[in-house]
Amino acid sequence: MTTIFSRYVFRQAAGALLLILSSLSGIVWIALALRQFEVVTSQGQNAWTLLAMTTLGVPNLLALIAPFALLIAVMHTLNRLNGDSELIVMTASGGTIWIIARPLLLLAAIVATAVTFVNHIGMPWSLRMLRDYVVEVRTDLLSQVLQPGKFSSPESGVTFHIRERAPNGDILGLIMHDTRTGKSAMSYLAERGHIVKQESGSYMIMSGGHVLSQDDIKQPPRIVAFDRYALDLDAFDQKISDDKDLRPRERYYSELVNPDPESRIYKRNRGQFRAELHERFASPLYPLAFVFIALAAAGGAQSTRTNRTRSIVMGFAAGAGLRLAGLGLNNLVSVNPVMIPLLYLLPLGAIAISLVLIQRAGQQRPGQSRTSRLLDSIGEMASNIAARLRPGTPKPAGST
Repeated sequence: MTTIFSRYVFRQAAGALLLILSSLSGIVWIALALRQFEVVTSQGQNAWTLLAMTTLGVPNLLALIAPFALLIAVMHTLNRLNGDSELIVMTASGGTIWIIARPLLLLAAIVATAVTFVNHIGMPWSLRMLRDYVVEVRTDLLSQVLQPGKFSSPESGVTFHIRERAPNGDILGLIMHDTRTGKSAMSYLAERGHIVKQESGSYMIMSGGHVLSQDDIKQPPRIVAFDRYALDLDAFDQKISDDKDLRPRERYYSELVNPDPESRIYKRNRGQFRAELHERFASPLYPLAFVFIALAAAGGAQSTRTNRTRSIVMGFAAGAGLRLAGLGLNNLVSVNPVMIPLLYLLPLGAIAISLVLIQRAGQQRPGQSRTSRLLDSIGEMASNIAARLRPGTPKPAGST
């Protein structure tokens, strides 16, 4: 009978998890699509590029939203079981909260495994693929976006204008104005230009023109004539110009542990490598912590006439506060390695506190709601801790 009930609870929670995770992932996908919509509207790319770039950005956030989807699913399942009086029947028949906890913890272990896979394999792979798409868009924008007789700004601070296109695809009558640095202005004028792609990068080869540069608006511009001039198109975005210099989230485990000492990003942000490495190992603990928080907040049987809203809100608030604290600690770890143990102690401490609250909440006084029991337990724990820390004060009764 216990096995049948456990399977029933697992199916209920797993179904709710899939539905909620799909909904949250859809919201994230739409938000990313709106950000990438410029790829189609102003950079001449097709809908497939938009779809691919948006989808590849989802795994980067999946490790964050999956534990929250689990928390919502478990809260919903516990509230539904209580509303249908199934928790009451189970408790009356002598069952304990651990009958419900076992299938929920199994589901949490599955989510934690999925988060681990995404952290170490899925996310780095997807971000690398996304980088390749961005590089491709950047290098193809001149041949696809620029329209004869129109001014185009594929990037803030850069403006292009062409007179016409030759039958072979060359650009005729090219004007480019570059003010990205904010301190100087560069203007390129050429009779003809064409794009050349090599392993080292993509270049605009301009023929028969001039380069005008001006560092101070009060000074006249410098003019240099050229017969042939190569413009590095990868310089449009220095963040992605070097495919070999990956950011911490784009690296696999081995590349985080043993980064190239000559990497520019590693030299500049060594702390981010440390923080990213430990975040990948600490984040799978949150699904387990969220299940214990949900059990402590809404795992007990209550009369259907009792309002459980307060308990559910407390559970959500505790879970959100715990994850926000973890993200804050991750930022501190990038600055100070002494904070590393706290990344793991935070979710483990939440699990320990939840276990204590579950045990104490089971000691019900007649007529006392579960929320009141939880609040009393939290207050008693806080009093005990304060008494232990206060010098010269006798320990509370029952403490060792």
